[in-house]
Amino acid sequence: MSAVPPFPELHGERSRLRAFTDADQPAVFRALSHPEVIRYYGVSYATLEATREQMEWFARLHKEGSGIWWAICRPEAPEEIVGGCGFNNWQQEHRCLELGYWLLPEHWGQGVMSECLPLICRHAFRDMNVHRIEAEVESENLASGRLLLRQGFMLEGRRRECEVKDGAFLSLDYYGLLNAGEAG
Repeated sequence: MSAVPPFPELHGERSRLRAFTDADQPAVFRALSHPEVIRYYGVSYATLEATREQMEWFARLHKEGSGIWWAICRPEAPEEIVGGCGFNNWQQEHRCLELGYWLLPEHWGQGVMSECLPLICRHAFRDMNVHRIEAEVESENLASGRLLLRQGFMLEGRRRECEVKDGAFLSLDYYGLLNAGEAG
């Protein structure tokens, strides 16, 4: 088995993206148990201890080469995370992966994801040999859909009432971004 490559830190003007650490578990729990964050997010935890599963998932993605997730910090406070973003479901044979992200509500509307998404997408295209990035968004999550469109993603379709959440059917919108530097 090949060695795990070093974790790539990414830097923006107002953001630093680094690996999640065990010390981040309380902040991850705070986010993934917060009603406003999990309203449209597919993962949530009821206890701090249960959040350990998420921390192990972050580490396993990178170790196994099936994706990579970054903790989002401010450069002046690298120990304090404000959100997370990254890729999973990396299908290397198809050069395709799935994008996901979340942000603590006190940081909404400040352009954090507008800075972070281009950083990680550029990393995927340049350093991970990815051709296509996909995102699946609950149709009612209008802010996330607008963010993806601003980042150059195309809305490719909607699967109507394809999942059940909290006893109700929900629809999912599918977005895609292709590596513009490659001929299709």
